[in-house]
This record gives sequence, structure tokens and C-alpha cells, in this order.
Amino acid sequence: MCNICNKWFCNGRGNTSGSHIINHLVRAKHKEAALHRDGPLGETLLECYSCGARNVFVLGFIPAKADSVVVLLCRQPCAAQSSLKDMNWDQEQWKPLIADRAFLSWLVKVPSEAEQMRARQVTPQQIGRLEELWRDNVDATFQDLEKPGVDEEPHQVLLRYEDGYQYQNIFGPLVKLEADYDKRLKESQTQEGIEVRWDVGLNKKTIAYFTLAKTDSDMKLMHGDELRLRYVGEMQKPWSGVGHVIKVPDNYGDDVGLELKNGAGAPLDCTSNFAVDFIWKSTSFDRMQLALRKFAVDDSSVSGYIYRRLLGHEVEEVLFRVHLPKHFSAPNLPDLNRSQVYAVKHALQRPLSLIQGPPGTGKTVTSATIVYQLVRQNGSPVLVCAPSNTAVDQLTEKIHRTGLKVVRLCAKSREAMESSVSFLALHEQARALGSADSELRKLTRLKEEAGELSAADERRYRALRRAAERRLLDAADVICTTCVGAGDPRVARMRFQSILIDEGMQSTEPECMVPVVLGARQLILVGDHCQLGPVVMCKKAAKAGLSQSLFERLVVLGIRPFRLEVQYRMHPELSRFPSDFFYEGSLQNGVSAEERRLHKIDFPWPRPDRPMFFYVTQGQEEIAGSGTSYLNRTEAANVEKLTTRFLKAGVRPEQIGIITPYEGQRSYLVQHMQYQGSLHAKLYQEIEVASVDAFQGREKDIIIMSCVRSNEHQGIGFLSDPRRLNVALTRAKYGLIVVGNPKVLSKQPLWNHLLAFYKERRVLTEGPLSNLKESAIQFAKPKKLVNAQNPGSHFMSTSMFDAREAMVPGSEPLSQQPPLSLSQGASQPDFSQESTAPECPSQPDGLLSQDSTYQGGFRARCSQY
Repeated sequence: MCNICNKWFCNGRGNTSGSHIINHLVRAKHKEAALHRDGPLGETLLECYSCGARNVFVLGFIPAKADSVVVLLCRQPCAAQSSLKDMNWDQEQWKPLIADRAFLSWLVKVPSEAEQMRARQVTPQQIGRLEELWRDNVDATFQDLEKPGVDEEPHQVLLRYEDGYQYQNIFGPLVKLEADYDKRLKESQTQEGIEVRWDVGLNKKTIAYFTLAKTDSDMKLMHGDELRLRYVGEMQKPWSGVGHVIKVPDNYGDDVGLELKNGAGAPLDCTSNFAVDFIWKSTSFDRMQLALRKFAVDDSSVSGYIYRRLLGHEVEEVLFRVHLPKHFSAPNLPDLNRSQVYAVKHALQRPLSLIQGPPGTGKTVTSATIVYQLVRQNGSPVLVCAPSNTAVDQLTEKIHRTGLKVVRLCAKSREAMESSVSFLALHEQARALGSADSELRKLTRLKEEAGELSAADERRYRALRRAAERRLLDAADVICTTCVGAGDPRVARMRFQSILIDEGMQSTEPECMVPVVLGARQLILVGDHCQLGPVVMCKKAAKAGLSQSLFERLVVLGIRPFRLEVQYRMHPELSRFPSDFFYEGSLQNGVSAEERRLHKIDFPWPRPDRPMFFYVTQGQEEIAGSGTSYLNRTEAANVEKLTTRFLKAGVRPEQIGIITPYEGQRSYLVQHMQYQGSLHAKLYQEIEVASVDAFQGREKDIIIMSCVRSNEHQGIGFLSDPRRLNVALTRAKYGLIVVGNPKVLSKQPLWNHLLAFYKERRVLTEGPLSNLKESAIQFAKPKKLVNAQNPGSHFMSTSMFDAREAMVPGSEPLSQQPPLSLSQGASQPDFSQESTAPECPSQPDGLLSQDSTYQGGFRARCSQY
């Protein structure tokens, strides 16, 4: 029984990959369960014998050495305590209660085939819809799924649109779905019982430091996020203050730092009885909706050519008559290679161009050079955007080097945050404008010292600041901001003929439209459709196509991107597989093997001339404490050994990056290395452990990747996404190690190719680090996946478009057959291998848990599904 909602479920799989009880606990984010009185162990509430924790996803068992009983203990900290040895329990024997997404059969009986045949047959889709209904109505039944209006699906995105109105009518509801989901998520995150430590920043602002409990939410706390801190105790009168996040949890600590907008009246003497609310803001979504509306109704928002091209209409190719320079390189930037020169020339001559920048090919330098040449050519300001602040800052820095007048526009909530280009920020330049005794400077100093101004002074300050900002924006050659930032009222009045959007693959289409509708006559999208796309939280909106970027749709329409071809990041051996498999062998190496050799570092590479290997690790995956992620303790132990070996060999912690696709493994790895690593904990703290998404656009000297997935029935989840693998394999400059279970991974065609490559290069290894040897593991020969007529199509989620729609006269055909995408064309894995689920040696006589008598009503059958 689920102990949260008191519903009964069986431990059978039916038509789902996991058992019904686990399926429910994961979907509902419930974590407590009680056994049925007719089960093998009778009425029992599952909880840790030592600390009483009831989260079934962290519970496991240890057989007592002497008695025929097992003891239930949580994974951390109880099962990891050295004191267990004194209690006659062997902590090495700890195994989770859940294996392969089902409770162990000696704990919860699995229904027989006959019992399953008698039960109602339900599909995974019905289960998912019923679980969604239960969030609003706990008494909902399968009959409620048939009611009209339940679970209506939004309209799917199209490849082509008749006009701007149809475009708006399809994307508008998807943006609203995402906004509603984001709002629900934020507003459900309130936490109480918070303890606060007060401090004062260098800018004299009040800062509150506190720790938030880890939640199962998909939401990540970001710098600049707004939170409300409330005092709910009785020692002082109620108080609340709003601030923005200046510190987020990291390897060094779980503290969150909140800088208050106004610290007046804050109960600085109190340190407990606080609550934290997440503040939802509709600004981003409002700007997207406004851009969609503008695209539909305002003829001046974009040129006629770009309007028709973006809608997917057939348009004759247009070339601008421009005077091309003899030398395309920009001042203080590296000289361009041949493919970069062609990309710049291509972009300057066309109203719409796509530039594909594979990993390490100098995409940012190329973009900065295009911007420099556009300003020189047209003399009018250029708008430069990207979806993330990090990408905007990198591009701003490069463009500034060329000598152009650059303004970095950031959100008001981020103005207090330091960055490498803070001096170029609009508010900083406005502050520096005029003489030292100017009225604006005097009022700014007064505001900083006193914290606030009188109403009259505040009005005057704002008017002066607005005027200064307008002067700076009007005089700028280039304005850099995020895509959503382009909807800021300060630039919304301006018109930009030329717009460049970097990381175009990582923004949703409505997000891209925010800058586009500011008058685009020339639009340059820079990205790589073979790397990760935008993150869309609402599954319904993602499924309808919001997760498809504009860059990708234009590629499917037949607008061929111009590809940069020389990579300057990876050791030539590391670039071989990505080049052959993801870029049709077109990547050339701009660095030699000698330039990418770690000198004086003694590490046992199986082949010293090939600084890479796949480290065979056959540990079992476990569901993480959240219930929605995974971890693999055996892989974590091997990652720690590899990391320690690198550190001992003289590699600095900041040179190493550890990539894992799962938050459960990331969190476990950070803890495991600090507590179990043989070196000082501070060294491990300085090593970045992050997801594939967090590493996109970045690089490290050494990358260790933990794959995590190792199971019988579950497959490998989003590890099968080719774009995710491409990003993971292309972050390392000097060395790459992949840790995983080839038996499970090789069943997926994409990974089968990678494993075959490692085997052929004689770097598929196993054994202790001191004695690595080639693995003799066998797996099927890989099948060819790449469609020669449509290079790169096996990355793109083209399944949401009819491929025949792309076949219009005048456009380059994608292929003569529907494009192959791995999600469509890959065969299902054959899960016929023998189960390795941990079983108790024999049926135990009993469980040791804190409370062995659970009172409550029981029903024998799985009454919910």
C-alpha cells in the first residue's frame, strides 16, 4: 500500500516496465509503503531500523550473519556507518529493496500469470493519465478518463504554416502550457522550518544564508532567481522580504545566499522559524506571446522574405549586393580558417543563414567576426542574442575585443551579479557616464549609501538613469542580451536590421522570435543540431513540438546549414568517433596529438597514443532517493578510483570534469568521493560533477563519464539520445574515460557503434587500474545508422513532421525516404539476459524495522490499476 495516499497496488508489471506499486510511487512522488497482511512478511511499515527513514527508494537490507532475519537500513548514512561491523552485520552485503523497478519478490509477492490474466488490463498511457487525474481528484477512476475534455492534447507544431496567425495559434497555447507548468512547479516549492544566518555584503545589502531541503522537483535554483523569505515565528511581528539568489548549493556546501532588495525591518536577531517561497514571474512567457502576436499582425516586425521563409513558404533565393572585404578576420581575434571564412562570407550575403558549429570549431570567434563585419558593412546596430547568460557573456567578451562599442543588457534582477563583462553592462556604463559630480552619480551614491531615496529623488534618479541608458543604447554598435532579454522595454522601441542568435539549437522557437520581431532584415542562426536542444519542462508541450528549435525546423525545411570543419579542442583520437558518426567524417583536427599530450602525468592509459578507454563496470543500477533518478554505486567507486589516480599523478582538480546524465548519481558521487576518497576531501570538492546539459558549450582537460544504467527490463533511458552522447564525448581536450556496463548499453544501436569503436581501437578494458586488460566481452556487430542522402538526420526528432512535406521544388530534399531518427528507427533492445536482481539468500523469517505492527485496512488485490 502507498502510505501517503492509502491506495493499494500490486508488484506485477502488467504492460509496464516497472511494477505497478513502483510506477505509482515514482509518478506520484510518494515514497512510503506498507506490506499487506497476507504477504510473506505480514503487516509491516517499511522503514530504516536505525533512523526510522521511510523513503523506500533509499531502503535496503542486510542479512544478519547469525539469525535468519534481515535488517532494513537506509543507503546513507546508516548502511555506510562503520559501527555496523560491531553489530554482526556486513555492510558490504547491503542491497536495495527495489531492483529493476520492482520490490524484491521475497518482500512483496509478484502476482502469478493466472492472477494477472484475471486482472483489468491497463496500458501505460491509461496509468499515466489516471495518475495525472489523481493530482486534482484523489477518488478518480478509469471511468473518469472517458469524460469529455479530459486530457485534451494541444495542436502539434507544423513544418509549414499558412500565415502568422496560424503560427501564433499553434505556438501560443504551447507557451501557455509551459508557463502554467512552470507556475505550478514554483508555487509548490514553499519550504518551512528554515534556519537563517544573516550577513551584510560589500554593497551593504542584507544577505540571508539558509539551506533548502532537497526536493524531487525538476526545478533547479539559479543565480538571479527571486525568493520571498518570511518570518513565521512568535518572537517578533510577522515580516517578509524579497531578494534574489546570489549563491546556489555546490560541492562546498548546501547554502543558498539571498540578497534582500530592502533589508529594513528584517528580524536580524532571529535565526529560526522562517519560510521560503519561490516567486514565479510571467515576464519570459509574456514576451514570447507578445512576439508571436507581433509576428502575426505587424508587417514591419520582419522583412517579407524572412516572414515567408520562417513560415516555410517557397521563396526564391536572395543574395545581397555587398562589398566583401579582402580579409575577413577581425581585430584582436584569431585568424579564421577556410571554413570559417566561407561561413562569414555566406552570412554577409544572405538574408537568412544557418551556421553549424560542431564542438570546438570556433563558433564564438566566427560569430564575433560576422558581427564585426556587419557593423562595418551597414553602419547600423546589430542585435546579438543567445538563450543563456553564459553564452551571451562569452560572445560579448569576444565582440568587445574587436573594438566595437558593445552594450550588455541584462535583467534588473541580475545587475548585482558579477560576470567577466560586468563593465560592459548597461547599468554599469550608465553609472560611469558623465562627470564625477553629475546629478546621476550623486543620486546613485546616495542610494547605495542610504539604501533608498525619497520619493522625489527616486523619480529624478529613474528619469536620469533612463535618459543615460537611452543615450548608450542609441550610440552602441552592438547590443548583447538573452533571447528573452530582447523583449526588455528598453530595446523594444528599437529596430535592428541585422540579428545574430547564437546557440540557436538551445532556444525554443517562440523564444527565438522575441529578438526576430525587432525588425529583422538579416537573420543569422548559429548552433549545432547534432547537440542538445531546448529544455522544455512540460511533457505535453514538449511532445507537441515546443522542444523542437527553429534552427532544427529550418534544417528539415531544406535550408542547409554552413558547417565549420576544423576542431581545436580534442586530441585527434578523441575526435575520431564524433567526427565519423555525428559529422560524416568532415571534422578536421586543428591540434596535433603532441599538443594534446599531458606531459609528466603518469596514468595507465591502455594505449598511451590513444588517451581514452571504456572501463567495463557491471554493477547494478538503483533508484535514487528522489524516486525519479538513478545511481550506480559500483560505477561511483570506479570513478573515485580513476579521479584519485589522476590527482596523485599531478592533474589539478579543476582540470577534471565528471559527467553523469542522472542527478541521483551526481549527488551520490559528490558525497562518495568526499567521504570515501583516499585524498583530502577539499581536492574532490574542487572537481566539477555535473549533467551533460550543464557541460554543453564547455570543456575540461580530462572527462570521466558515468553511464549509470545497468538493468534487465528498463533500457537505458535518455542515454539513447544521440545528441546527449555527442555532447558528452566532445567535452574533453586531453583524455576521456567512459564507465559503464557494455552488456546493457550494446543493445542500443548508437552505443553498440561506440563500443565496437572502442573494441576495434583496443581500448575496451576491464580489471583493476594497476592491471587493465582488454575486455573479451562479445556483442552484436553494429548496423549502419547514417542515412547517406540526409547526413545528420539520425539526430533530429523529425518524427513530428511528415518527411514528405519537406519535398518542395527549390529546396534541397532531406532524403528520398522518411529520415531515420534513433527514436523511430532503432530496434527495441532484447532483454533476454539473465536477471541480476539481488535476492535474499532464502525467505527470511522476519524483518527488523522500527515498527513491525502497522494498523490499517487492507485489500488483497491491486485495486488501483
